[in-house]
Amino acid sequence: MKFFLSLSLLLFLPFMPDDAQACSDESNCMVGERSYLIRMPEGHDGSRKVGALIYAHGFKGSPNGSMRNKSLAALANRLGVAFVALDSAGPDWSIPNVPSDSAIPGLNESAYLDAVRTDILDRFAIDEEKLVVLGFSAGGMLTWHVACTRPGDYLGFIPLSGTFWAPVPDRCEKPAASIVHIHGTTDRIVPLEGRPIKDTKQGDIDIAISMYRDTNRFGAQEAPKVADNLSCEAWGDGVSATLVKCLHDGGHTFKADYIEGAWNFLTR
Repeated sequence: MKFFLSLSLLLFLPFMPDDAQACSDESNCMVGERSYLIRMPEGHDGSRKVGALIYAHGFKGSPNGSMRNKSLAALANRLGVAFVALDSAGPDWSIPNVPSDSAIPGLNESAYLDAVRTDILDRFAIDEEKLVVLGFSAGGMLTWHVACTRPGDYLGFIPLSGTFWAPVPDRCEKPAASIVHIHGTTDRIVPLEGRPIKDTKQGDIDIAISMYRDTNRFGAQEAPKVADNLSCEAWGDGVSATLVKCLHDGGHTFKADYIEGAWNFLTR
């Protein structure tokens, strides 16, 4: 009898879910009706806390697609941080002034980030002091939105080729956050001055930079060396928060080196 009981348990165990199986880079980590994916750095055994890059995909992207990005995976491992892939509820992020056919009534993207932040800190060995949100294109727009609404919850923000939808807000929540914005001067998908999309318009990045700089009374600072091929300007409060605008001569694209340089600047 004991033999058959033991055998039945052995047959059952492989099908029993555990935290590692239920929440990973391949299995959705559920936060309410939304989810995300996460990959811890190679060799991490859970004995020490690591930072995290929390990534927002572009229009019609997916967390699975984010996880398949070999450059981002290699970057996260090189930095020794977790890589968290966010998931939009629709084809785009439902933030203020998004085209109306992408807006989801009642959806609060900042609250979704709140839930993801709480969940990764509860489930994994993540350092609360080293959380950085970044995103590309539409994900860059979400990154600016979260920087404006939840500035104190993260070490910093790295918007890539994305800004607010117009009109740019008049102000953002306090305290001021550190932001490294990276953009291509020949970007035609999200040009620096923005362009009309359906029933709305992308915001002008210079207006966004000026708003953030002026409302936080940032003064000019020495520009950091973020990465090769980036020309940067910087402003800050001289204490904790810095706003950096970096341009490259490319189009609607980015390099992992740009993110690595921005991470190193934010975690200096």
